[in-house]
Amino acid sequence: MGAARPRVSRLFPGDSATFRGPKWTMGVLAAVNAVGTARSLIHVIKPDSGAESIASMDTRVPGGKNIIALLGQWGGAQLLEAGLIWVVLTRYRGLVPLMLGVVTAEQALRVGIGQFKPLETAHTPPGALSRVLLPASAVALAMSLNQHEETR
Repeated sequence: MGAARPRVSRLFPGDSATFRGPKWTMGVLAAVNAVGTARSLIHVIKPDSGAESIASMDTRVPGGKNIIALLGQWGGAQLLEAGLIWVVLTRYRGLVPLMLGVVTAEQALRVGIGQFKPLETAHTPPGALSRVLLPASAVALAMSLNQHEETR
């Protein structure tokens, strides 16, 4: 068995049906995606998109309906991403590293943008969970890229 080394080429495998990385990394992707699926459904289904009822944002201000609309539209995009990840987990497991890369990048963007454009809320919104999901997805990504070479 060869030495472990990261291979970015594993993001785009020749065999998209077979995942050869650690199985637990698929579990991390599934857990992060379960959170993402719930978030997206809340943004799409709740009348206030979760802005006031969950994130404690004051939507009774001028433009408050725009906040609700934007969160609802964002939820639609999140739902598409979550659906794609569920397809990968059930059918195209070879793309798990790619999806872990997408999830890691998304969480990093959430945290980074949140530093420059912080929300004003009455309490910490659930989106702060990204500070936990980011390191978890990053470690899973690294491990999915840093697998041992197969012996022939």
